[in-house]
Amino acid sequence: MTGDTPTPSAPPIGKRSRWRFWLLTLVVLGGGGYWLLAASGTAVEPAVRPAAQSVPVVTVAVRQGDLPIYLTGLGSVTAFNTVTVKSRVDGQLIRVAFQEGQIVRAGDLLAEIDPRPFQVQLTQAEGQMARDLAQLQEAKITLERYRELLAKQFISQQQFDSQAATVSQYEGAVKADQGVIDNAKLQLTYSRITAPLSGRVGLRLLDVGNIVHAGDQNGLVVITQVQPIAVLFTIPEDNLSPVLKKLGVGEQLVVDAYNRTGQTKIATGSLLTVDNQIDQSTGTFRLKAVFQNDDQALFPNQFVNVRLLLEVRKEVAIVPLVAIQRGPQGTFVYVVKEDKTVEVRPVTVGITEGNAVSIEAGLSPRELIVVDGADKLRAGSLVRMETPAPDGSEQGPST
Repeated sequence: MTGDTPTPSAPPIGKRSRWRFWLLTLVVLGGGGYWLLAASGTAVEPAVRPAAQSVPVVTVAVRQGDLPIYLTGLGSVTAFNTVTVKSRVDGQLIRVAFQEGQIVRAGDLLAEIDPRPFQVQLTQAEGQMARDLAQLQEAKITLERYRELLAKQFISQQQFDSQAATVSQYEGAVKADQGVIDNAKLQLTYSRITAPLSGRVGLRLLDVGNIVHAGDQNGLVVITQVQPIAVLFTIPEDNLSPVLKKLGVGEQLVVDAYNRTGQTKIATGSLLTVDNQIDQSTGTFRLKAVFQNDDQALFPNQFVNVRLLLEVRKEVAIVPLVAIQRGPQGTFVYVVKEDKTVEVRPVTVGITEGNAVSIEAGLSPRELIVVDGADKLRAGSLVRMETPAPDGSEQGPST
């Protein structure tokens, strides 16, 4: 009929039968092949089996050794002795015999005051004494003469006693003259200003030509004794008892002075004494150490970091501080076993000194522990040990 949609014809029955036949044949052949493989004992394995993933870590061996225990503090270098050199007489400064910054010895000439006024005083005193000695001699001769006359009763007792008193007066005058002479000699000695101790002189405070006085406040120069030299430093008051105990038995405690950054050791000395009171505002107490300072590495008022060696723990297990892990059950470390897996090992931490920690229980010497990469580990994790580079980075697997 015109206008009707034609009905599609169905596929021939013969073609559908052939398609089903081939499909059934393939299934039968595949099943038969699988049965033959299974019967022959050949296992069917997946093409790729995923390997267990290893975690890269850095390890170190537990070492056994001595661990020094230090007390640290901030300190300031101070001269062992400091002297402001002043003139003991008045006069004109005519000579300066030192160079600024020079090391001087006790008794070395530093400066000279014009000695002529004191030489004049000495001459006058010696002249006065010569006159009084002559008068004393004459009085003594007269006294001896009066003694003979008194024995013959040619003079009275009063005349003799008066002459004896005159002799005593001249003797007193001679002693006074001797005192004036000694004082003049002393003033003459003081006109030469010498170093009262060995040390380093500072900057010159007066120039040649100035009039100096014994009462001047500034003086001529300041000398600081730097060999030996002292360091004053503070540590917390909680550490006072062990320090006093060591000093009480006469033990000499070693003190090291480091630079401002605390990385470079400047000098090594010994503890001299402790202060007699605690600073309540800071909860610290002061100590004084002495350094020979033969190389003059320490300088007055220099800031230093101080480390006081309190004791040395002998033959203890020591690990790096970074190896210590902390969890709900306490402190632990990751120990690498022979099969390259890690074990969680609880440990008892002892003394911490810098980057080293002593282990009181839980580890044995030469056991391998993880110091880097522990954040990715858990008990039983497979690890791949890396070799740390000198700068702290990883270089690659260790052999």
